Amino acid sequence: QVQLLESGGRLVQAGVSLSLSCAASGLPFGHYVMGWFRQPPGKEREFLASISQSGTTSHYADAVKGRFTISRDNAKNTVYLQMNSLKPEETAVYYCAAGTIYYGLAQTDYMYWGQGTQVTVSS
Repeated sequence: QVQLLESGGRLVQAGVSLSLSCAASGLPFGHYVMGWFRQPPGKEREFLASISQSGTTSHYADAVKGRFTISRDNAKNTVYLQMNSLKPEETAVYYCAAGTIYYGLAQTDYMYWGQGTQVTVSS
């Protein structure tokens, strides 16, 4: 079955960088748009970034544009999220997702979801 496994989440101080990974299995990875979302405590899940099947096109939420970078390695079936200058309000569970909708800005664009990885940013 399809499995998306996020890793890399941990407790960090504000201002530092952190990289998340999401390893996919059970699907033709290179055929899927991949996205990253997050859900802060008590809030709704929000879109962060998406990347096209080939990795040549990416889109970002305004809140993270210029600080976060999404990338993928189709040979490793893995998508990454590099996060710089993290803020305390970015404490959240971070999820990766796989879908087939170009751009993939909405949760409903994605068919498969990981279990999430916790990122906690202390002030």
